[in-house]
Amino acid sequence: MDSIIPIKGKVKYKLTLDPSVWIFDDRRIDLKTYFTSPKEESDEDLEYLFKMGKHWSREIMEGATFPPTLKTERKFDRHGMQTGTFGMEIKYFLDNAEIEDGATTVVFECKDGTEHAFPIEEAYTFIFKYSQDGKPLKEDGPVHLIFGDGSNLDNPIRNISAIRVE
Repeated sequence: MDSIIPIKGKVKYKLTLDPSVWIFDDRRIDLKTYFTSPKEESDEDLEYLFKMGKHWSREIMEGATFPPTLKTERKFDRHGMQTGTFGMEIKYFLDNAEIEDGATTVVFECKDGTEHAFPIEEAYTFIFKYSQDGKPLKEDGPVHLIFGDGSNLDNPIRNISAIRVE
């Protein structure tokens, strides 16, 4: 249970996060290249609409397709997963928890009793680092908090045990 991170406080849904399963999530970020490669700003809703439009057009022209089989489904890069350093943007979890009106601050609680408070807008840019060189962060984890600009990449906030919205 040491690796479970609750989101609590002024949220509509109290969530629990389990970083040990994020390695299979398509939203994971490769932290070895994330801060060095150029960023492409994109609107996720617009991307979704564009992909659905392409899908709809294809179904009209070609007909429906059957679910993927073992031969057609996407393959995982096993070597990359075993050696990579990965993170996950926090915004997905804050969106799913649905922050209540009137909340202004996100507080990251650490196992040693310290707390780090940030405005909600700033917290939306943060990244949880959950893997270093293919290994979970067991000693000072389960996650490290990295600022969205990467300014604390070498010295992240460690030992996060809970997220509290105030």
